[in-house]
Amino acid sequence: MNLILLGAPGAGKGTQAEVICDKLQIPAISTGNILREAVKNGTELGIKAKGYMESGALVPDEVVIGILKDRIAGDDCKNGFILDGFPRTVPQAEALEKMGVVIDKVIEIFVPDEKIEQRLSGRRVCEACGASYHVDYKPSKVDGVCDKCGGKTVQRKDDQPETIKERLRVYHEQTAPLKDYYAKRGKLTVVEGQEEVADTTKLTLKAIEA
Repeated sequence: MNLILLGAPGAGKGTQAEVICDKLQIPAISTGNILREAVKNGTELGIKAKGYMESGALVPDEVVIGILKDRIAGDDCKNGFILDGFPRTVPQAEALEKMGVVIDKVIEIFVPDEKIEQRLSGRRVCEACGASYHVDYKPSKVDGVCDKCGGKTVQRKDDQPETIKERLRVYHEQTAPLKDYYAKRGKLTVVEGQEEVADTTKLTLKAIEA
């Protein structure tokens, strides 16, 4: 089964991708990973991508999709794959279709923006050991101090309210239109993100089996 996972930043789709990988024994493919791998292996498309990456330019869609096609031709993808983080825009989805990449299902993990803002802005990370906490759901015993190593817990720049709002704005502007694109093709299933990750996982697996 060939799947695409959609979801706003902080909706928890990465966790769901891991669960699906284990359950269906198929790989999760992220754009960043396949680009780095192609560059490292020195493939023809990897060399092309490297030029763009080194100059700080965006790698064109046709190069990314060409590398993606090479990746999904691998033996570990014979039973399917999960695309996580691609396509990000309707033109990318159209290019994927034109290049003959067949997608069976698109699962969106939906969490309202205000919930995402609460989830992300409440996260805290230890500067020393990387342990993670949440001011509401998993606070450290002493505010600002890591339970594990006594290091200082901080809010990452990515988790600051203004950054979250901007990331959500970009998602709604560029990626959310993919929902209509795949809904019109009868491929979209929306899974409501739950408070407990395990409950979201149950709904995600049910959506895949439906």
